[in-house]
Amino acid sequence: MIQKCSCPPARIRPALVATVVLVCAAGASAEGIRPSMDCRTLSERTTHDYSILSATHLDADGETAARCRVIGVLPPEIVFGVVLPDAWNGRILMNGNGGYAGSSPDSPARRRRSDSVASRGFVAVSTNTGHDRQAEPLGTFALNNRQKEIDYSFRAVHLTIQTARELVELYYGRPPNYTYWQGCSTGGRQGLMAAQRFPRDFDGIVVGAPVLNFTDTQIWGAWNARALGETPISLRKMGVVASAVYERCDAIDGLRDGLLEDPRRCGFDPARDLPRCRDEASKDCFSQAEVDTLARIYGGVKSRGETLFPGLPLGSEAAPPSGRRRLSGWNGWIISEEGPSRQQVFAETFFRYLAFEPDEPDFNWREFDFDADPHRMEFIRSILDATDPDLTRFRDAGGRMLMYFGWADTALNPMMGVNYYEDVLAVTGPQTRDFYRLFMVPGMFHCGGGLGVSTADYLGALMDWVEQGTVPDRISAARAIGGRIEMTRPLCPFPEVAQYDGSGDPNSEDSFECVDPSPRR
Repeated sequence: MIQKCSCPPARIRPALVATVVLVCAAGASAEGIRPSMDCRTLSERTTHDYSILSATHLDADGETAARCRVIGVLPPEIVFGVVLPDAWNGRILMNGNGGYAGSSPDSPARRRRSDSVASRGFVAVSTNTGHDRQAEPLGTFALNNRQKEIDYSFRAVHLTIQTARELVELYYGRPPNYTYWQGCSTGGRQGLMAAQRFPRDFDGIVVGAPVLNFTDTQIWGAWNARALGETPISLRKMGVVASAVYERCDAIDGLRDGLLEDPRRCGFDPARDLPRCRDEASKDCFSQAEVDTLARIYGGVKSRGETLFPGLPLGSEAAPPSGRRRLSGWNGWIISEEGPSRQQVFAETFFRYLAFEPDEPDFNWREFDFDADPHRMEFIRSILDATDPDLTRFRDAGGRMLMYFGWADTALNPMMGVNYYEDVLAVTGPQTRDFYRLFMVPGMFHCGGGLGVSTADYLGALMDWVEQGTVPDRISAARAIGGRIEMTRPLCPFPEVAQYDGSGDPNSEDSFECVDPSPRR
């Protein structure tokens, strides 16, 4: 007997036609797909490939749904978590990691996130990428350990999602309809890496602010730290820089709103546009050395007479309306008045434990040779950087990818997203928009927060694209402070920008439309 089912229309890959027929014949109902076995039975799944450490059923509690929590390990040290809801919506959602990863799927924060995902009906999947950050913080896990480098770079995610799919089919007696990835920062890089190396692992991928060129990002961090180490600039002074930038460029997009719709159109020049000190430097003027430092940061990394990595786009200098970076968006990542910047810390651990063969744990980042040392990193580039622009296998497998990047991100250079999209466009042509779209977010910091809108349902937009064929021509986004929405704006697929209609409420997305940008000045 074939029951009617409420499962969403399937995006059928040629190799999965039979699977899709079986999925719908199984009879997914509005109440969700129920398990076909006891949760504890999964603890018996110890094979040559992986070991299940625990399989525990947890009852519903408040807003948290009943679920089966599985923790396992893939050799040598890849710990993974799979949380299977009692009422399953037929989808898997794997969430990415941050920074140098290493967080256990069974840590309190990861448990809360996985429980939230499972309570929405998804099977929730996560991994520590092969090491424990408590025992091996930052990049120390990679000291003389190539296997852990490979696991962190790409192996852990691939093996974890393959194992999760096997457990799902065992537990529910049927495969998933759809498998999704969502991640930001390192999680964004992981999603891109999956599309490039393993194009059939995920039906849809949300890529947020990816550190896709991981290697050159760390070199960039050292470049900025070196410049500011030679001539520091205070966070309070960054307010003067922000005022000068926005005075010159805020209205270029047709609306003076404290946001730069496309910072590349801003012609700000520190040497020309900042107040200069006649004698001694003060809080209201800039010395020649300070101007030169800003020019180095905005100009990008130079190596052997060429630009190795782009400079920081304009617009992140200002302080946000709320949050911890009250003095400037540069606070913490680029300028820190309480110790090393985060860019410096990340670069230093990279140089010592991942960059070179063999490792150089005593390497002094201040002695980094920008002409010679970038060319000693071939191996780590080959396994860690997700820069391959040929996504034709992902396209041909029917995959869909949605990328977003904040224009005011100071942790990772947003030009990575722009340059990568244009590289893919050069390979696959105008058809790129049929499977991969980039959304640049004016004023947004790293993965969220910032000067403008930063909250959007990227996963929902991706699911509509994958399952319904609804192309994301526009995504609604909001800025909420204290639980109250202060602003809504549309996010537009690059290279389109949101253009104000000239008369409507500037804080309402209804007053904007997505248009092709006017020629840059």
